[in-house]
Amino acid sequence: MAVLILTGMGTAFSQTRSDSAMTSRTHVLNPVVVTGTGTYHRADNSPVAVKVITAKELKDAQVTTLQEALSRLTTNITTHTNGMGTFVNFNGVSDDYVVILENGKRLSGNDRWDRQSIENIRRIEIFSGAASTLYGSDAIAGVINIITEDSQKPVAASAATRVMSKGRLDNDINVDVTAGKFSSRTAYTHRQADNWQVNHYQSFDEGDKEVLKLTGRPMSVGYHSDNISEKLEWRFNNQWSVYLRGSYYDYLTQRPQTASYFTQKKSTDRTTGETTYTYTNKQAYTYDLHHRSYTYGGGARWVPNNDTHVYLDVYCDNFDSRYDYWQTAEKEAYDETRKRTHYVNETLKGIFRLASWNKLSGGMEMVQESLNSQSDNIDFETTNTYNVFAQDELQLLPCLEAVAGLRYTHNDNFGSALTPSAGLFFHQGGFRLRASYAGGYRTPTLSQLYATDQAKTTARYTLYNESLKPEKNHFLTANAEYGNRWINVSVSVFLNKIRDMINYRTMSQAEIDADAHLTALQTDGWKTIRQRDNIDRATLKGISASMKLLLPYGLTVGGGYTLTDSKAETKALDTKTQQYVVTTTEVDKSVRHVGNIMASWDKTWRNYHLCVSLDGHLQGRRFSSTYGYADPISQWNLSTRHTITLRHFTMEPGLAVENLFDQRDTTPWNSNFSTINPGRSLLVSLRMTY
Repeated sequence: MAVLILTGMGTAFSQTRSDSAMTSRTHVLNPVVVTGTGTYHRADNSPVAVKVITAKELKDAQVTTLQEALSRLTTNITTHTNGMGTFVNFNGVSDDYVVILENGKRLSGNDRWDRQSIENIRRIEIFSGAASTLYGSDAIAGVINIITEDSQKPVAASAATRVMSKGRLDNDINVDVTAGKFSSRTAYTHRQADNWQVNHYQSFDEGDKEVLKLTGRPMSVGYHSDNISEKLEWRFNNQWSVYLRGSYYDYLTQRPQTASYFTQKKSTDRTTGETTYTYTNKQAYTYDLHHRSYTYGGGARWVPNNDTHVYLDVYCDNFDSRYDYWQTAEKEAYDETRKRTHYVNETLKGIFRLASWNKLSGGMEMVQESLNSQSDNIDFETTNTYNVFAQDELQLLPCLEAVAGLRYTHNDNFGSALTPSAGLFFHQGGFRLRASYAGGYRTPTLSQLYATDQAKTTARYTLYNESLKPEKNHFLTANAEYGNRWINVSVSVFLNKIRDMINYRTMSQAEIDADAHLTALQTDGWKTIRQRDNIDRATLKGISASMKLLLPYGLTVGGGYTLTDSKAETKALDTKTQQYVVTTTEVDKSVRHVGNIMASWDKTWRNYHLCVSLDGHLQGRRFSSTYGYADPISQWNLSTRHTITLRHFTMEPGLAVENLFDQRDTTPWNSNFSTINPGRSLLVSLRMTY
């Protein structure tokens, strides 16, 4: 059923046989991780399996965004890009079911993927599975924890620039200052890109034939964005430290104001039955999307002894999305609030070593959220969630450990729920076996409860639904792994059963006729009226296999493969009978087969180091409930990174060929694209560190 394709993570920096080199190579295969249990472990001693992408792997592959790093260097995660942005799919479900952390602190907001500077990442830890106890019951698919750099030098600075085709430019600047007990971490990122098309046509169906019309709508929308962040920390002594943090993010699309497209109108003569089609050229865009986000927070750490660690964290995220209209024939340039959200997370957590064989983590968390929107006539809606959680790590035998946890959640709108988790970890020599279970409980978002959506180009009106129920799931996973200083082989299987999934339900004509408001909407020209509802059940089963080899002479090879078998049962309207029927399909945006291949070579000559890296991402058909299947695709990238170590600083020029074999998806607009990559492109980069 599946063909094993190898994927890798990482390279060995040195091919020497010294003890220090061996230790370095071992740590490539066995890094420190914290995400799975909230406590520090070497990866091979972690009670739950955690996949790690290191800073070296990010630099060797010369990735430019977090989404690109995840899709190229893992097989559990795929991305889907269209004119509205890039969307992430994890273990067969969307990123709505994924919790993203930065140094263990939850990120929120629509722009949470785009605020991360690749230059500032020390490693990325990926936990596949429900992580309800520690990170919130809505972590139905998994957790991605971004660990950032934390230099202890008096002054450390770095700057990196990457230039690609289609006006793509990335600039990253980081400055760290440490003076005694005080430290400052400052990071700035600028990104920009032009609009581009891969196919200049859009397709229409005229009965049994396809008609193509020119379109000016870009497949990838141009933009520019800026993000600046600051963290200040005071370490008073070995017991006490406090910190303050904040960031500001600004993103604006640059859609072409002169772009136009065609709309199709179908007419049938009642006498002759003849069908005719007419096409009207319309302005494609009247506004740009403008996103702004600012965060602030702080916290403290208290370590009275080696057996007790207590953390207090407060985090506030404020996201604002606006329609930035430009001047048109009907209206002057202005802006309108599309969506404004306010998110506050307050967490008190403690880690207590009760005995040499028992470690307890526990705490409480409060989450406050609010939403308002001019475009949806939402004045101010709020919800509060209160959580209490505990997780125990037990050393049952020298070779057997157990983890058990429980989270109590109470939401103002949806009441209370308990979500348990449990796991076993057996290890003997280089062999490790893990098995775990966790439950999930995801309450509807404020947008799903109160927001409407009007798609004028398709005459589709989406209603809010204040009667939505929480989504629930059961996630089981098992992992077998073998590793030593030269090789790491891992195989995992998982089963994820989700019920009461929220999707869109098209309203029947009987429902429309029975409601005066819906009838008025139909009279106003809305052809399709739909409502958010708990109409889906999903069952996802998968197997992942990976291997990484650290070979002599600086060679590293690896690869992996993930098979995801998904089934979604959806309640849908039969437009002919006007009756609701249950249809069975794959889960929307899921990909059945994903594979990665990677090989690299490292060599050092005195103060010069060379790394040559080749990686390939192989992806099967991606399913869309709206557009059907996208074609399979493979993308290969060849990168070189040159490290020149001077007396006071290091210079790292890089040269890479993106999409080495010029693989593009040239299907017309209004299709399910496998990729919108513009084709083979040269990437030039320069990184300098002090």
